[in-house]
Amino acid sequence: MPRADELRLIARVARMYYLDDMKQGDIAARLTISQATISRLLRRARDEDVVRISVHTPTGTFPELEESLCRKFGMTEVIVAECSEDREGQILRRMGEAAALYLETTLQPGEIVGISSWSESLLHTVENIHPNRRVAAARVVQILGGMGDPSVQKHATNLTRRLAQLIGAQPQHLSTQGVTSSKAAQKALTSDPFVRETMAFFPQVTLALVGIGAVEPSKLLADSGNIFTPDELGELSRLGAVGDICLNFFDKNGKPVPSSFQERVIGIGLDQLRQTRRVVAVAGGARKVAPLLGAMRGKLIDVLVTDQYTAARLDAAQD
Repeated sequence: MPRADELRLIARVARMYYLDDMKQGDIAARLTISQATISRLLRRARDEDVVRISVHTPTGTFPELEESLCRKFGMTEVIVAECSEDREGQILRRMGEAAALYLETTLQPGEIVGISSWSESLLHTVENIHPNRRVAAARVVQILGGMGDPSVQKHATNLTRRLAQLIGAQPQHLSTQGVTSSKAAQKALTSDPFVRETMAFFPQVTLALVGIGAVEPSKLLADSGNIFTPDELGELSRLGAVGDICLNFFDKNGKPVPSSFQERVIGIGLDQLRQTRRVVAVAGGARKVAPLLGAMRGKLIDVLVTDQYTAARLDAAQD
């Protein structure tokens, strides 16, 4: 076939497919050409520059930044929320909205959702979730002890209960402290049948919603009483800890930082989190950059919801 005739046919097929919205099978029937040939001609249309595809990036979205972070750190998904200013309150609100939409659109029927306690970013996430009538999860499991100071106790309890209510699931509370006074206390509390019942669900969690903590605890966590002493936090820093997930501390490369303090925590461990199908972290702000880099380098999380300023800092960080 002369080249001019071949290009004419390529252009004809491309116009019918892209401009007239015809299906490949209908084009094949109209032109009396096999569907396999139509598919080949459409590929040729792009190779021959007959068809050029461009995607307009809407204002307020950051696909290049998201894709860059996915490539650099091997993430499944990175969602970057637009913020008008680099301030904690603004960041928490916008991350919460973005994380809520992600959860609403990706939740699968029958999922067992794990959620960490004492996370302001997760509080904002749950506050922004719409009641889900399309699909119901099976259970929402609290994966870090939630009992603490009575004045803030409602945060941890309501977080699990409200999320379960919104996604049509049964709540499974972990009714004990996140940090105990001693190893012996931890052993005694985890022998309680109700605590054991909840912890038995940890290996079954299919989607874990977690915050990322810095070594210096957030105000919400500090007010809860579920923290280590200043001397213990100083020791963790000297051991190389940069952050934590569910009070499991890790270094700049995401490797666990062994310490006797860990024996006092009641919650899911890093090894169990690694076995979870999806670990979704919601975290942002300048103080979370080092912890996020550690978590991403160590493959501790699969999906990150963050803000544009934090994402830019992560992208600029040296490996």
